[in-house]
Amino acid sequence: MDLVSFPLNDCHGYSVKFSPFIERRIACVASQNYGLSGSGFLFVLDLSPTNHLTLAVQSQWTDGLFDLAFAEDHPDIILTASGDGGIQLWDLKTPEVPKLVWKEHSREVCCLDWNQTRQQQLVLSSSWDRSIKLWDPKGTKSICTFLGHSDLVYNVTWSPHLPNCFASVSGDHTLCIWNSTKPGQPVVKLTAHATEVLACDWSKYDRNVIATGGVDGRIRAWDLRNTTAPCFELIGHEYAVKRLRFSPHQAHLLASCSYDMTTRVWDTRRLQPEVFAHHREFVYGLDFSCLSPDKVADCSWDRTVSIYTPPSVLNTE
Repeated sequence: MDLVSFPLNDCHGYSVKFSPFIERRIACVASQNYGLSGSGFLFVLDLSPTNHLTLAVQSQWTDGLFDLAFAEDHPDIILTASGDGGIQLWDLKTPEVPKLVWKEHSREVCCLDWNQTRQQQLVLSSSWDRSIKLWDPKGTKSICTFLGHSDLVYNVTWSPHLPNCFASVSGDHTLCIWNSTKPGQPVVKLTAHATEVLACDWSKYDRNVIATGGVDGRIRAWDLRNTTAPCFELIGHEYAVKRLRFSPHQAHLLASCSYDMTTRVWDTRRLQPEVFAHHREFVYGLDFSCLSPDKVADCSWDRTVSIYTPPSVLNTE
């Protein structure tokens, strides 16, 4: 499997993302004391030609860090989300302190997403304060706030196909679809699971399909043209599904990670997964590389972040 890992010192991994500009670069955010107290750290790591992860940049924040987003318009800009309700904008050329801090959320910011359409640079944040906020990365305050969930908003993600469309999932069991130009109620709202919903991601190949992951351990895919029932369901995780990622390279591949300490790569045509159990604690972060078709990264509360090649990503049938 060609697994390469990097120790996160005494910090517990929360989120990992591949750079959209530098092929062999990832960034990971991790927090001391399981994010309950202490500082948060941003680790920027490069995969060397000899297949080792090396530290390129490290930054520290005064509170736990729970998610990050690479800028889509500059290779050295990263956003992080913190437990004090703040969002930090870092320039990796001067990583000692953030260039900008937004602090409008009243509770932990748990998810960030920078839009990928490149028509207009916009950022979404979601929080335990039950709100979603829209930001201009060059601005000093949010553009607008979206209120429609009745519980924590765990995940928010832009559609890769429709510039003004995004999705969110919440502890209120629902999946919502929003129009970013209309900050009223969601365009679509459906009960996705009988439990809290922690994760969602859009298909990169079908504009109408989005997957959700719940505390029930189930992954469900929804076709927004008919939401009366899931278009498929993946059952196998023993505990909550923390994060989902559709492959940007193969339409039938979907990765998931879970509190059951596994990462799985599913073939949605056969509803069967490859199971990877190299972590010893909850797996919190997960990403496919958009530049390297054979690379997946994950991070865990076991204080490690890993890059590897699942056999399924090499099968292009």
